[in-house]
Amino acid sequence: MKLLLTNDDGIQAEGLKKLAEMATKFGDVIIIAPNHECSAMSQRITLRDSMKLQRVDYPVAGITAYSLNGTPADCIKVALHHLKLRPDFVFSGMNHGFNMGYDIAYSGTCSAAFEAAMNGISAIAFSRDLGDNYEVFDSYMLDITQSILVKAPLKNGIWNINFPSCPLEECNGYLSDVAVAKVQFYKDRYIEEKQDDGSVLLTSNGYPSDPDLVPEGTDVWGLTHNYVTVGSVKCDVLN
Repeated sequence: MKLLLTNDDGIQAEGLKKLAEMATKFGDVIIIAPNHECSAMSQRITLRDSMKLQRVDYPVAGITAYSLNGTPADCIKVALHHLKLRPDFVFSGMNHGFNMGYDIAYSGTCSAAFEAAMNGISAIAFSRDLGDNYEVFDSYMLDITQSILVKAPLKNGIWNINFPSCPLEECNGYLSDVAVAKVQFYKDRYIEEKQDDGSVLLTSNGYPSDPDLVPEGTDVWGLTHNYVTVGSVKCDVLN
């Protein structure tokens, strides 16, 4: 199997390295990832600026890796239309922070997966909670990924997998076919700093919703109750 990996946290991100280590168990891996953080860029692409594509050494044996000073969606486009790659699957992530509910729409991680799907390539977006504990990921990742790879291709969307970062003994297992919660989990709030010229500087400082108000069985409910969540995210432009 040929696998193409990207992310939105940048090529040096620990989550990408963990994902790459797992991906090598399934086949040949090529990475094309942004050379800087591109969180919350959605499916933005670069049209009027040049992008530097550079071969880089990567700390996982046997992987060919490139950095690109572009967005996650750019990485997929360059891989497919410049390097002429045709992978069997695209893995995007592993994002530092959940991608669930309406927040999926802002995600560079999920949008890279959608870019692949728009080009007829099956894709999985991987995300995990903030924190340094990878016990749940290490325990569940291989089996869950394997179960998706053997399914019939998903024609009208992407797979979206999220992992809590709690200790393994606190994880309640995993939920399959979860629905995307119809909420924006991180509520908008801004810190205001007044300037001498009369303007204000605004810094985003969102806060989480009350998980008990979210319907049971959705991605937000599952993740806030320490479940791994596995589901598909549909896109009407795909068929």
